[in-house]
Amino acid sequence: MQQLLLTTANLANAVTCQIAHVIRWLALIMVLMTISIVVLRYAFNVGAIPLQEGVMYLHGALFMLGIPYGVSTNTHVRVDIIYTRLTDNQRRYIDLAGHILFLVPVSIFIIATSVPYVKASWAVLEGSAEVGGIPGVFLLKTLIPVMAALLLVQGFSQIVRSILVTEK
Repeated sequence: MQQLLLTTANLANAVTCQIAHVIRWLALIMVLMTISIVVLRYAFNVGAIPLQEGVMYLHGALFMLGIPYGVSTNTHVRVDIIYTRLTDNQRRYIDLAGHILFLVPVSIFIIATSVPYVKASWAVLEGSAEVGGIPGVFLLKTLIPVMAALLLVQGFSQIVRSILVTEK
């Protein structure tokens, strides 16, 4: 059973890492798009609403899909008053408690509250409020429950790892 749990946790980490390796390129694309927007505006006096919204979409995708990677690599934000002074075993217990008490319930809450919101957006194929904007706001909103689901899976992976390492 432990081997199955560990294999599942490793699979979750692998998926999270693969997503992170793909989305990291979004940052470069965002920079190039921003440069294009500036050049179009100041050199040619041309507005580029789709490009501006594209940067916003990429920014949302980068962060929403990158959050689980932060949990996977333990690089997420934490209040670090005593954590650095603790032993590895004590840190694992704190991480385990944090994942069980906070990460899992918050992920479930986000999924439960965002699904109706996303469904409503999909029902009307919600588009941009800007004239000439990207007609895909519903796709951007879909990232909310996707992020929460990935975060939930990564949280379970971290819980399994904390328990199995602590038991040794």
